[in-house]
Amino acid sequence: MKSFSASKDNSLSQRLIQKFHLSEQLNIIRAGVLGANDGIVSVAGIVIGVAGAQQSQTTLFIAGLSGMFAGALSMGGGEYVSVSTQRDTQKTMTRLQRQTINDDYDGEMARLADHYEASGLTPALSQEVAKQLMANDALNVTLKSNSNIELQHFFDPWHAAISSFFSFIIGSLLPLLSITFIPYPYKVPGTIGAVILALTCTGYISSTLGNSNRIKGVMRNLLVGIGTMTITYLIGGSLG
Repeated sequence: MKSFSASKDNSLSQRLIQKFHLSEQLNIIRAGVLGANDGIVSVAGIVIGVAGAQQSQTTLFIAGLSGMFAGALSMGGGEYVSVSTQRDTQKTMTRLQRQTINDDYDGEMARLADHYEASGLTPALSQEVAKQLMANDALNVTLKSNSNIELQHFFDPWHAAISSFFSFIIGSLLPLLSITFIPYPYKVPGTIGAVILALTCTGYISSTLGNSNRIKGVMRNLLVGIGTMTITYLIGGSLG
């Protein structure tokens, strides 16, 4: 990773790049986009369902607010548990790789040389590169080669949890505010329209970050969101 100047006029994005390794940045972004999208869909489903039951304005707001915090806590907790498990796995792989180097140093160097030879280097150059890298930092280079794990760059579960928690709240604010402040008889269609716009944005962002087809990403997002709101509205209407 490139080193950035620590001058006072560094932008926020530059300071974040300094603080977080690329893999950690991607993990935080992933949790943030997922949290925002879930916040939009989950709370929209709740308030649309309650609106379908013809409940009062106060009931709509309380239901949406409760769903917002319950979902945010659930998302944050889920990310913490998930990434903690991933971090524990990284630590276990590191410990096993250290033991393997101690038990079979020459074998690990041979496997590393094979790795570079398979990448296109000549056998002689592969041997020389592997020898020098092993002498410099055997654990780090073999861990990266075998398991794509970098020392000192283990995932932090708190980063993903906090990102997911706050992004869920931000995403859920749109359907909550829409169902609260849009007047009847436009409350439900207005909220649905706002949610469709938000889901289009998150679908486009997630597809862009994943370097995948943006149209498919947006349509997939809209299908899930619209399907959720339709089902919950019908359930609320049938029980209301």
